[in-house]
Amino acid sequence: MTTRRIAKVLVANRGEIAVRVIRACRELGIAPVAVFSEADREALHVLMADEAYPIGPAPATESYLSIERLVNVAKAAGADAVHPGYGFLAENAAFAEACGAAGLVFVGPPPSAIRAMGDKIAARRIARELGVLMVPGTLEPVTDAAAARATASEIGYPLMIKAAMGGGGKGMRLVRQAAELEGALRAARGESAGAFGDSAVYLERYVEEARHIEIQVLADGHGRVIHLGERECSIQRRHQKLVEECPSPFVDAAMRERMGQAACRIAKAAGYVSAGTVEFLVDAERNYYFLEMNTRLQVEHPVTELVTGIDLVREQLRIASGEPLGRAQDDVQWRGAALECRINAEDPFGGWLPSPGTITALRGASGPWVREDSGVYEGYTVPRFYDTLLAKLIVWGVDRATAIERMARALAEYRVVGVRTTIPVLAHIIAHADFRAGRLSTRLLERIMAGLAPARGRLRSVALIAAVLTEYERLGHPPLTPSPAADAWRWGRRPGWRSR
Repeated sequence: MTTRRIAKVLVANRGEIAVRVIRACRELGIAPVAVFSEADREALHVLMADEAYPIGPAPATESYLSIERLVNVAKAAGADAVHPGYGFLAENAAFAEACGAAGLVFVGPPPSAIRAMGDKIAARRIARELGVLMVPGTLEPVTDAAAARATASEIGYPLMIKAAMGGGGKGMRLVRQAAELEGALRAARGESAGAFGDSAVYLERYVEEARHIEIQVLADGHGRVIHLGERECSIQRRHQKLVEECPSPFVDAAMRERMGQAACRIAKAAGYVSAGTVEFLVDAERNYYFLEMNTRLQVEHPVTELVTGIDLVREQLRIASGEPLGRAQDDVQWRGAALECRINAEDPFGGWLPSPGTITALRGASGPWVREDSGVYEGYTVPRFYDTLLAKLIVWGVDRATAIERMARALAEYRVVGVRTTIPVLAHIIAHADFRAGRLSTRLLERIMAGLAPARGRLRSVALIAAVLTEYERLGHPPLTPSPAADAWRWGRRPGWRSR
């Protein structure tokens, strides 16, 4: 693989990941170029880039998913490379091919690897050939209801219907009994077709109370593949992660090495290059089963960075320029523990509906070993067209207990006014006895939310009062003498619902 200097990168994304890539480019002396839809004209990534170009209307299909527009802008801006971030076109082989055809470096894996691992059924075949355990399921798409019924009777219930292409929880349905199968199959196929342009789905046995653990890999163009250990991603809502950590409290050194080597074998078999993630389900007996490979940077990559000291975006850019990995597997060390909480503009007490609107007041968390990857600012209007992620709050501690206390403190400091967020639920998760004891599974959030439901009205009242007070002062009125409850909310002291 020849070395090619990258001097200018077009960031084909938005929000906090676009900001993250821009910062990495700056540190490497690379000029970052942003793109934006009409809804993102005043977004933070636009303000931070050296150059920014409009790419169309608000709907993603007419802007951030337009391969032709993105490639044309990259060429017009004189970019050498394109970084896709995650989501949108990050796992689109056609986009990687279009970049290559235009003489642009795609900062990610080659199209062949994206295709090999982007098709979850094809990825399962690779894992089987390598002797990596998988959750029992089909190795071919399920074509119709009759075939699904026959296969389901062999696999057994409960089972999962999963989209063959894409990810992010779309095209997935849990089926607990035969009567639910046909309806769930139609829904999964329809959602998969709408999200990924492909209605193919497959069946897989559902593992009750499983852990979701993933392995970060790095591969260069010279044949070297290493792993950076695991991330625990079991705290999920509808297959969307909320809290992640590194390392997992369940994985010991021997298990890490076994899972890491399995992930490296899968990546090498696919001809993988760049940063990628191999995902596993793990049962109570520490058996791990291959799920899929995400051929891109993950949202939760910062926890691995804090524990290993390796900048993954920087490594992506180095690898894309043709440089070899600067370290061997034995050079990777893990120190302490890191947690990440995703702060989304959603109402967790109102069906998790998106909460777009203007952020009228914002105070992030800071202090020792606290990191915030954010795509918003005070006065920014959160659009309704895209993913609801506002920011990621990440902390490091010398051990897991220290990291948990630091995250609890950081969440208590974090203040957002104008939109509802997931912060109350995140704080409750971090304080929960099961979380602190490391008793995690993909079903944990269901039990946690049941205990939070009675607080819904009080939390909404506090948020409403705070918003009114903020607007009152913004209009120039003298500050009111706050009540103890309002003062506690305003300055991040522990409100009553957290102590219960």
